[in-house]
Amino acid sequence: AVNTARSSGCSELAVLHCVSSYPASPQDYNLRTIGNMIESFGLVAGISDHTLDNITAISSIAMGASIIEKHFTLNRDGGGPDDSFSLEPHDLSELCVGAITAWEALGKVDYSRKQSEEGNLKYRRSLYYVKDIKVGEVIMPDAVRSVRPGYGLAPKYMDDVLGSKATMPIIKNTPVTIGSFIK
Repeated sequence: AVNTARSSGCSELAVLHCVSSYPASPQDYNLRTIGNMIESFGLVAGISDHTLDNITAISSIAMGASIIEKHFTLNRDGGGPDDSFSLEPHDLSELCVGAITAWEALGKVDYSRKQSEEGNLKYRRSLYYVKDIKVGEVIMPDAVRSVRPGYGLAPKYMDDVLGSKATMPIIKNTPVTIGSFIK
């Protein structure tokens, strides 16, 4: 189908993963298929979701889906052939909100501290000087502790600090900073 569409001049093509069961079971969807479709065809992919709720559709976004197709009805009890497994207006609204949230949550690869985490630094541990130290003095184990708040150098740098020399006068109970010592 993809080759036929392309050879016929289709330049805007997407593929949707579908389970043709009405309603469909979420367990039958195998959402990992979406990533394989993207890789195999090099196209935008999505899902044609016939499950009774929005969880499968929203989860598909994490697997690379850019399109969600669901059946819609104004009244699930309306008697139409698709009504029993279709979304009603409030369900569609919830799908839209959930899909946007899921899409935004994907973000990008980023290991940095987020701005929203800055206020929580006080709950993390970091290195603090617990003694006054003179310029050039060797920093000994009894001069540094891992304590809260987290405004100093991370505890994983303890070995770098110990045995180094102070590059400035250090006042007791101040956070260890990169420029305050040298190996």
